Amino acid sequence: MPYARLTARQAIAAVADTYTETTVPAGRETPAAASAPPDGPLGWRGYDDARARAHARTGEEESVVTALATIGGRESVVLSFEFRYLGGSLGERTGDRLEAAYAHAREHGLPVVSLIATGGSRMQEGMRALTQLQRVARQSALNRAAGLPQIAVLRDPTTGGGWATLGAAADVILALPGAQVGFAGSRVRPPDADPFAYSAEGQLASGQIDAVVPPDRLRDTLQRWMHLLCPPQESRTRAVEPAPLPYALGARGLPETGWGAVVRAREPGRPRAEAYLRAYFDDREEISGDRCGGVDPGIRCGFGRREGRTIAFAAQCGTATRPAGFRTAARLVRLADRLGIPVLTLVDTSGAANDAAAERAGAGAAIADVFAALATAEVPVTSLLIGEGGSGGALALAAPDRLWATPDSYFSVIAPELAAAILKRDETQIHDTADQLRIRPQDLLELGVIHGIVPPP
Repeated sequence: MPYARLTARQAIAAVADTYTETTVPAGRETPAAASAPPDGPLGWRGYDDARARAHARTGEEESVVTALATIGGRESVVLSFEFRYLGGSLGERTGDRLEAAYAHAREHGLPVVSLIATGGSRMQEGMRALTQLQRVARQSALNRAAGLPQIAVLRDPTTGGGWATLGAAADVILALPGAQVGFAGSRVRPPDADPFAYSAEGQLASGQIDAVVPPDRLRDTLQRWMHLLCPPQESRTRAVEPAPLPYALGARGLPETGWGAVVRAREPGRPRAEAYLRAYFDDREEISGDRCGGVDPGIRCGFGRREGRTIAFAAQCGTATRPAGFRTAARLVRLADRLGIPVLTLVDTSGAANDAAAERAGAGAAIADVFAALATAEVPVTSLLIGEGGSGGALALAAPDRLWATPDSYFSVIAPELAAAILKRDETQIHDTADQLRIRPQDLLELGVIHGIVPPP
């Protein structure tokens, strides 16, 4: 049987160590669902018969199974959809089950893992079914405000309101290869629509999900995410300690001139984000995309384990940062802040992308969003300048009052070449301009821009 077409219980068993099915507690059912008239609220002819056939086919009373499960040793609430039951559609009793599960997660401080396979809202219940999306959205928002992680796994298909609530609202969104993913189901799309746009792979390319995970890796991937986002209960009451500073991995001595600092920072062989992340973390998982249609491969964001602690990271990779990159970084910082996880940012960019496409994508607003995320974060943010510090595009990821630098870095209000051009100086004066800007690490320390220069290991 294809992994994406597992039954609800098979899907839970595929990712959980153990699980126990839960039910809707007395008093949590909506009155209408508890005493539904024949053929439902609309009197849809044949609806009761359709439900009876679905029950006979699946053994289920509804389109979702809720359970308490242990995943990688971490307890969680799991919501798993049964697509064979009326296409995994959401009705009032589905809403009852989902609301009760979210409430249980809040009462016990547990994450929610959604294993989604749904075609959307149930037509036979009309608007009463559609309004269940508001119930689910409210419950998701309450759990988000309580600082509880939500992880979604998109099976085939994940469309309609199930995608727009349980799926797209999750903190981390994983999908199985080839799964249909989109608000529009297969029978209501424009006839000439590109099918790639409605696939897991298409949604990954457009920044809407974090990863497409092969079935044989899903269990391990979920376990790693649970370890990263769900610390042991006893550690949640402790003060959040800042992320420790990485060691400098590049040149040891300080540059003699401003232009010398620029040359070293632009050296192709200089250690970049990947080298720092590899040396710093024991294990890590990344998020992807800005949830607004964009992905920037020039920025790496995610969560990693270092000496038993989870630390979030946003790392520029030395390229000009695009609006999608800034928005992804802001998303990372806000998620870490909500979960009480310290943040490490690695600053390394020639500046914000300044082409026409970047302006159309909202470069200014995206940079403003990162500034706001860092300015309002309640968890400590530690920043290390590891290469180029190009103007506001670099400053956007630099924590206010918590910035350090490596010996092979520089930070400047503007690139020396551009400064010389604006001041109408010729090329022979670029070196003098670099000195005047005082961009070396030791200059930044003397000016009070950075806290210190980190040493090598």
